[in-house]
Amino acid sequence: MLSITLILKDIIHPPPHHLLTNEGVRVCAVSFLRVCVLKTTVSMPKRAKKNEEAVDGETGNGAEPAKKEKKGKEPEAPILYEDPPDKMTSKDGRAANMKITSWNVDGLRAWVKKNGLDWVRKEDPDVLCLQETKCAEKALPSEITNMPEYPHKYWAGSEDKEGYSGVAMLCKTEPLNVTYGIGKEEHDKEGRVITAEFPSFFLVTAYVPNASRGLVRLDYRKTWDVDFRAYLSDLDKRKPLVLCGDLNVAHQEIDLKNPKGNRKNAGFTPEEREGFTELLKAGFTDSFRELYPEQANAYTFWTYMMNARGKNVGWRLDYFLLSSALLPGLCDSKIRNTAMGSDHCPITLHLAM
Repeated sequence: MLSITLILKDIIHPPPHHLLTNEGVRVCAVSFLRVCVLKTTVSMPKRAKKNEEAVDGETGNGAEPAKKEKKGKEPEAPILYEDPPDKMTSKDGRAANMKITSWNVDGLRAWVKKNGLDWVRKEDPDVLCLQETKCAEKALPSEITNMPEYPHKYWAGSEDKEGYSGVAMLCKTEPLNVTYGIGKEEHDKEGRVITAEFPSFFLVTAYVPNASRGLVRLDYRKTWDVDFRAYLSDLDKRKPLVLCGDLNVAHQEIDLKNPKGNRKNAGFTPEEREGFTELLKAGFTDSFRELYPEQANAYTFWTYMMNARGKNVGWRLDYFLLSSALLPGLCDSKIRNTAMGSDHCPITLHLAM
């Protein structure tokens, strides 16, 4: 403060005019500039403090913003789906006698380590269909290859990429015939389809290709949809069929939590949804929507990120589709959303054959 006072004194009370030399003028001018600089320096911390408060308020690091904001609403509790009791009788009064379970396990070896087989034994389906096994047949875990409950086991995997795609079918009763793929090399090399023929129906399990991030495989997916639909239609001419698996599409807005934000994302593009619509037009029925047309919040897939499963921010990507001839025997189509072990949950079909 002393130096400021002296400088101000020199300016306010300069030496008498006759004593001012060139050097004196220079000193006064410099002194005046120093005062201006000091004034600016003294004012700066106040403005800086305001800036700091604004930044802290935006980043949410705990500092109080300059302006007090209104208290936000408490986050809403997630709406969870509760799987109702199984219906074991068809509309025409017949008792269910065929139980099929489908599950995208997102890696068979990891799923086995997460005790997925314990759940399967409790569920006890007649046929178990698995997708996205990501496991070559030579690397299958002994826990599943040695399961006595399912003596008839069938595996399909990618020919080009080990640890990619892959499906499996485990049966208590031996099928009449089993085939792999849909008869098109460009599709069959990825190991996505197994078809089993039983006396009164075909069972097809499929892991439909994803359009991928950035929709880089959307054109391929559209080709797949056309070829796969033709394959199923040909089968249906011979015997009615059940199609199960991860079909990698949420058909309607009710089938995912955030439809508006996903219209340009894989699994909910207009092209993929239209492909599913065309499959239904070809004579197949979505068994879950047949029984529960207005049921919302019923999903089969949740990303591992952002606690999506806990919040029930999901997608219904896994289905049982039926030929029209099998609809009279439909008893129930279940979403087992409490079963853990994958980013998908299992689904189960009860049929009266």
